[in-house]
Amino acid sequence: MHKFLESHVTGIGYDDLTEIGQEAKPMAQKVIEMGLTPVEEYYGSEVMLHYPGLYAGSTDLVCNHNGMDTIIDFKQSNRPKKVEWIEDYYMQIAAYCMAHDYVHKSNIQQGIIMVCTPDLYFQEFRFQGIELKQWKHKFLKRLDMYHELIHDEKEQANVKLDEDAFNGA
Repeated sequence: MHKFLESHVTGIGYDDLTEIGQEAKPMAQKVIEMGLTPVEEYYGSEVMLHYPGLYAGSTDLVCNHNGMDTIIDFKQSNRPKKVEWIEDYYMQIAAYCMAHDYVHKSNIQQGIIMVCTPDLYFQEFRFQGIELKQWKHKFLKRLDMYHELIHDEKEQANVKLDEDAFNGA
């Protein structure tokens, strides 16, 4: 599905006649029809983003959607999603927004998660304003926890090494 969507955005033809391709193509067409119609301008597809020294990743789409600079992530799923099941997706987009803003001096205003199932059920989860800010804070808390964990593991490894040295190992 992602390859079909990327080819739509870039204007480069693509088709996949495999069984998987035949299932993915109508899903991509549903996303295009339902989710990408309001896109006024595409800035980039499969965009590598990083926040120097902290994290990196690749987002599916950076665009102007309904007049707002937007990060979009496409998801295919076997069943419809509930918001509480996809909190990681919200944090992922929030991280990409911060990275894009920092590196490109932009002002990404909204994030959108577009989900499509094989039976062509389309869902769109959109967040902006204070909600986007809250997801940024949640991501930063998780990033902080990750760095604390890594630091603790390194500290524990050094303690073990010091004990071995002390015991003549």
